[in-house]
Amino acid sequence: MEFELEPLADYACHTGEGPLYHPRENAVYWTDIPNGRLFRYSLTTHHHEVFEIGRPVGGFTLQEDGQFLLFMDGGAIAYWSPGEKLDYLVEEISEETETRFNDVCVDTEGRVYCGTMPTENRLGRLYRLNEEGTITKLLDEIGCSNGMGFTRDHKFLFYTDSAARTIYRFAYDKTTGNLTRQRPFIVAEEGGGVPDGMTVDAAGNLWSARWDGSCLVGYTPQGREFARIPFPVKKVSSVIFGGPSYDQMFVTTAGGHQKETDGALAGALFRLTIPGITGVPEFVSRVGL
Repeated sequence: MEFELEPLADYACHTGEGPLYHPRENAVYWTDIPNGRLFRYSLTTHHHEVFEIGRPVGGFTLQEDGQFLLFMDGGAIAYWSPGEKLDYLVEEISEETETRFNDVCVDTEGRVYCGTMPTENRLGRLYRLNEEGTITKLLDEIGCSNGMGFTRDHKFLFYTDSAARTIYRFAYDKTTGNLTRQRPFIVAEEGGGVPDGMTVDAAGNLWSARWDGSCLVGYTPQGREFARIPFPVKKVSSVIFGGPSYDQMFVTTAGGHQKETDGALAGALFRLTIPGITGVPEFVSRVGL
């Protein structure tokens, strides 16, 4: 498959994650989870910068009013805008004080699906943050809650459990936000890396980043692999579409603290363009609005 891959900004992220395109700014944001930093890359000026949040940010969404919603350690959730202080919606979740959020996804109604990491004593969970700010626990006993995305008809949600090496498909109820009829959709082969973050393109193809797999893998809506894009780093962590025409893929990587083993560009943000492959805008969250 013909493609073009280029590094855009190398902050040597320990765990670069959660890329998100901001259409009003024509910019891409992403996080370095354990170091509590957010970054912004302007597609207009090519300028990039860092924002010190001060605590781990496992995922974030763009709100309808232009603010961000940050999902952090201890179950904390806060509103944030560049240059402003955190405004907490949720100070903590009592069951998540020893862990943190990991990857989030907004649905058609502005609700947010947000997973948590496992601890030494129990596995992870998947929650739904509702528009009014309440939290509903949806799934328990998750090895490592990770990437999510909706089918183009919005009838199903893809959900990654990295520890199980599996991307599941759930029936999604737009009215209630409930998830039912879980079934494995993709089970990654041994030795090819672990499924991490993901997105769905305009044609309904699923793109899965592979931690320790040095690649991004494309699957048809039926689950058949049709593309495997190699990267010059080991830990490819997540992907999102962006740009005014949504014809660019922005890919985060990890391992910047060990470039000698993970690659000279480990922890960098990359731009990938594939002729004929485009995405669609992400849904914006409407929590508390």
